[in-house]
Amino acid sequence: MVAQAAPHGAEELVFLFDVDNTLLDNDRVQDDLRAELAHRFGAAARERYWAILEALREELGYVDYLGALERYRLERLHDPRVLRLSSWLVDYPFAARLYPGALEVLRRARERARTVILSDGDAVFQPRKVERSGLWDAVHGQVLIYVHKEQMLADVERLYPARRYVMVDDKLRILAAMKAIWGPRLTTVFVRQGHYAADAAALAIYPPADASLARIGEFMHGDLARLTAG
Repeated sequence: MVAQAAPHGAEELVFLFDVDNTLLDNDRVQDDLRAELAHRFGAAARERYWAILEALREELGYVDYLGALERYRLERLHDPRVLRLSSWLVDYPFAARLYPGALEVLRRARERARTVILSDGDAVFQPRKVERSGLWDAVHGQVLIYVHKEQMLADVERLYPARRYVMVDDKLRILAAMKAIWGPRLTTVFVRQGHYAADAAALAIYPPADASLARIGEFMHGDLARLTAG
């Protein structure tokens, strides 16, 4: 069902930005985690943890690194080294994994309109990632994290009412689902970064976004600037 028109007094425009593989190179974070697991426990343990992580993703609908660690720990109760991995996760230097120009993009977007982080994830690790990367402060604390953000657009509208939205994401599936609800009120921007953006099956199934970028640093250049101008 298409959402109703924006209420009286709503802002003209709100920018919405995904985090993983849109502003932050989450593929590299995962590569680092795989390397750390192999270094600490060996290749077999790395593969076992990743199997638990994927099973939990299917169960919950999002990637739960700490939840997977809890389940992995139940299999390794007599190995105290597992306890140190949680510190490695929560203290990871996420700021070093921001894509070039990510913070500058948010600054430029804020100059144009209200700018909000709209991400999927758990209630502990994902906020930690957003905070330690510097993204939380970059949007002045305007951060929304849901299990399935494309199903929470009514809540987004309640918190940040606007006549028009721009959603920037690396997943065509998410952009298509949001476009189906908000229709012409939403400008979708597909950032071709990370493994989801390179998924040939998804590229074939879902309709193209209103705009496409090779990297996040191109945001607000050229045609996109005109598109978001209304």
